[in-house]
Amino acid sequence: MSLTEMESYRELILENIEYDCLKQRFGTYREDLDEIVELLVETVCAKRKTTRIAGADFPHEVVRSRFLKLDSSHIEFVMDCLQKNTTEVRNMKQYLLTVLFNAPTTMSNHYTSQVNHDMYGGF
Repeated sequence: MSLTEMESYRELILENIEYDCLKQRFGTYREDLDEIVELLVETVCAKRKTTRIAGADFPHEVVRSRFLKLDSSHIEFVMDCLQKNTTEVRNMKQYLLTVLFNAPTTMSNHYTSQVNHDMYGGF
């Protein structure tokens, strides 16, 4: 993939995730945010048939499509997961790919579970 195409995808991703707003919200964690953006660009631009996510090989076009549909709420979810994680992550790249890939399908249930825990877990 050409440098121009990579830059076009980077611009699209930055726009999709409302990067300027996120960098204000996560100013202290700006490097983490930038690493996520670079991982998204790298993954979207990769030329391969499959991409490994959580030990399973997915068609790369499925991964690319899902990553290009991520928005700021998904990135906020991923950043929150990173900040709350207390376990050792041995392969950060795979961890991030997994959390990013699963964000659209797990985010709502995660927050529902968190609310239920906060409202009813302490009693």
